[in-house]
Amino acid sequence: MKVAIGGPLKLAFRPWVEGMENIPAEGPAILASNHLSFSDSFFLPSVLHRKVTFIAKAEYFTTPGVKGRLTAAFFKGVGQLPVDRSGSRGAGEAAVKSGIEVLERGELFGIYPEGTRSPDGRLYRGKPGGLARVALATGAPVIPVAMIDTEKIQPPGKVVPKLMRPGIRIGKPLDFSRYQGLAHDRFVLRAVTDEVMYEIMKLSGQEYVDIYATAAKRQFAEAAKAEKEAEKAAGKAAGKAADKAQEAAKASPGPAGTEEAEKEKRAE
Repeated sequence: MKVAIGGPLKLAFRPWVEGMENIPAEGPAILASNHLSFSDSFFLPSVLHRKVTFIAKAEYFTTPGVKGRLTAAFFKGVGQLPVDRSGSRGAGEAAVKSGIEVLERGELFGIYPEGTRSPDGRLYRGKPGGLARVALATGAPVIPVAMIDTEKIQPPGKVVPKLMRPGIRIGKPLDFSRYQGLAHDRFVLRAVTDEVMYEIMKLSGQEYVDIYATAAKRQFAEAAKAEKEAEKAAGKAAGKAADKAQEAAKASPGPAGTEEAEKEKRAE
């Protein structure tokens, strides 16, 4: 990944980095980042000397056919781990298990606490299940990371990426050893997650929204649907009004009709 993708990526976009000294030279650590773009999982590993392992849905690795095999090879090559989202607790349990395995090998584990990409560039509430549980189960330090402007490189609907310099700010490691043994306390999980999100907010300068990004996406989708239905209804109303106006114009005599009526009266 670093040779085939990382090199050309750095050459073309020239990402700037602050806080590289906060990445340990060895040993386990969790990189908790905001999530603005699909490219976040490529820019961050490309600037680091160490390997970073993220998680990805298992469908990327099990799709049949030539395209499926190429997709699986690509995601394996860039250090993604398949996560089976089936079962009663879905991706949460799978993410925790995968994260623990990566950290027990002394490697870097990358995770997006928001759970999905930001729909509008703002920072959303972190989900406490994966990040906090992995941190407390392993005792690994959590390093907050802020991706800057990656969403502007390839906005939704754009095929050709815009050549510009994204940024990466890496914060100081956070130690949560004081909560050791409290991995099942939901208040502790929330406290750990909120502390990490606060550090990411300071690094990124994003506006913070205290709802989950998945909920925000639903709201945006519902608003877009309502707007579309309103436009459709307005179009129908305008069409009916035009039809009525046309019928009224046909029913009432125009200037020509009035003139003909006057001529007939004079003739009589």
